[in-house]
Amino acid sequence: MSSIGTGYDLSASQFSPDGRVFQVEYAQKAVENSGTAIGIRGKDGIVFGVEKLVTSKLYETGANKRIFNIDRHIGMAVAGLLADARQVVENARDEASNYRSNYGMPVPLKHLTDRVSMYVHAYTLYGSVRPFGVSSILGSYDAVEGAQMFVIDPSGVSYGYHGCAIGKAKQAAKTEIEKIKNFELELSWVGEMTEGKHQLVPKNVFTEAEKYAKESLEESDESDDEDL
Repeated sequence: MSSIGTGYDLSASQFSPDGRVFQVEYAQKAVENSGTAIGIRGKDGIVFGVEKLVTSKLYETGANKRIFNIDRHIGMAVAGLLADARQVVENARDEASNYRSNYGMPVPLKHLTDRVSMYVHAYTLYGSVRPFGVSSILGSYDAVEGAQMFVIDPSGVSYGYHGCAIGKAKQAAKTEIEKIKNFELELSWVGEMTEGKHQLVPKNVFTEAEKYAKESLEESDESDDEDL
């Protein structure tokens, strides 16, 4: 019996004969159709970068942000369906708030990641719901644990990373740059430079980083031309 066809993708709670859950795979496709989100973990902090595809000139600049504050020391960058992302963000904020209320201290990122991962995974177990079409990068910094970063997939699986990308950036970087439309770039960070607070990167630093990136791309293109 073939698993490719009708029937096995009607419910998130049903496996195909070869062990696949098609609705989870469809949710991952929704993430891959989204703009790119990147996280980089250094010794003294985390940097997030998110591109937002601009599909209409009528959109207001800065609307529909894809970088969120979860707690004072935790940020989240998302790729996928933004409405789904907001639900995951609200759950993460509730978990962080409840932990602070119960224990009188900020929530450890590993604990928060585990809790949010279980919440996301629960939506792959029942026929009455569908998986979240969003992947998220969680990053934090504190004096004890230092910088930490995790990614949660639509399946509810989470991994720790030193550097990661979700969305279209799973393809080769240069290929993606050639494919993408006009976009706005959001940058945020958390680390020693922000005294452990997750916040947007200052405008002057943002401008310098953007300038450096463009110069690096130009140098790379020139090198490629010389090799030819």
